[in-house]
Amino acid sequence: MAKVKNKREKISIATEIDRLEEKRERCQDNLGRAEFRSRKGGLSEEERQELEKEMAVITKRVQRLDKELQQLRGENRKNMLVSVALFAISALFYYLFFYNEADT
Repeated sequence: MAKVKNKREKISIATEIDRLEEKRERCQDNLGRAEFRSRKGGLSEEERQELEKEMAVITKRVQRLDKELQQLRGENRKNMLVSVALFAISALFYYLFFYNEADT
C-alpha cells in the first residue's frame, strides 16, 4: 500500500485532475444510463429500488469527485501563482544585476 501512495505522490496535479475528470465523466455516463433505465419503465419494485440505490451511490461518488477536483484546482492555482511570483522575482534580479551593470 505504501508503494501506491508513493506512485500517487509522484503524479502531477494536472495529471490527477485529468484522471479525476475522466472518472467523473464515467460516473456521469453511468448515472445517465441508470436514469434512462428508470424512465424506460417496465421495472419491478425491487429493481426500481436497486436502481435508486445505485443512482444514489453514483451521485455521492460524483459529489466526492467534484470536491476533490475543486481542491486540486485550488492547489493548481496556488502552484501557478508561486511559479509566476518566482519568475517575476527572477526577472527582477536578472534586470537588476545584468542591465544595471551594463549601464555603469
